[in-house]
Parts: sequence; C-alpha cells; structure tokens
Amino acid sequence: MLRCPLLLVVLTALGGAQALDYQIYKTTVEPIFLKKRPTHARCVVCHAAATHPFRLEPLDPGATNWTDAQSRKNFETVSHLVKPGAPLASILLIQPLAHSAGGAEFHSGGRQFASQDDPDWQAMAAWVKAAH
Repeated sequence: MLRCPLLLVVLTALGGAQALDYQIYKTTVEPIFLKKRPTHARCVVCHAAATHPFRLEPLDPGATNWTDAQSRKNFETVSHLVKPGAPLASILLIQPLAHSAGGAEFHSGGRQFASQDDPDWQAMAAWVKAAH
C-alpha cells in the first residue's frame, strides 16, 4: 500500500498520460520541416545540425526524406520542444508563428505561419494536443 498520497496522485496522473505519437509525427509533422513555404527557407535548411534546441538531422546527400533512424532522432529532439496537450505552450509551435497570432516575439527564420489557421500549423497543434 502506498503511504504517500502525493506519490499516488503523481502515479495516477502518469498512468492517464498519452505520449506523443511517433507515427503521426513521422507522417504528418516531420514533412512540414521539409516543405518549401513562399518567401521562406525550409525548416531543415536552418535547423539541420543547428546549435540550438531545435536541431534536425541533416539529410543524406541526394535524399528528400530522413531515414527512420534520423526521424527517430528528430522526434526525440522535437518532443522536448512541446508541452503535450498544450500547443500554445510549446516552443515548436509558438516560435515560427506570427506574433500577432500568438507566437513568440522573435524567430530568426521569419514567420513560417501567419496565423493559427495555417493547415500545417494546425497539423502540428493537433499532434501536440492529442498527447495530454
């Protein structure tokens, strides 16, 4: 029998938590990092081998997608940039979002998403929101 009520609360909360889904990440979120957006570089261009927390694996020469091993490393990295269940508390989503739409004040790569209505932003938000 557990004698610490706080430990029981923590264990109960953890048991109900849903982790970020790797398959949804790989099929829905990760392709966004490779997508060319008008007037912007692809995320991978600046974030491959970056020295800050959002570091994507560099693509192999001639590759148009990451290998599964590279995707798993990217997933691990990206997972640290989100707060499961809370898209607007997740740096992955607020950093590239326009400040007027609820995004961070600064993103050196410009505003990839002008609003929260952008389908790619919504796809990432849905992935984060599903993990609560």
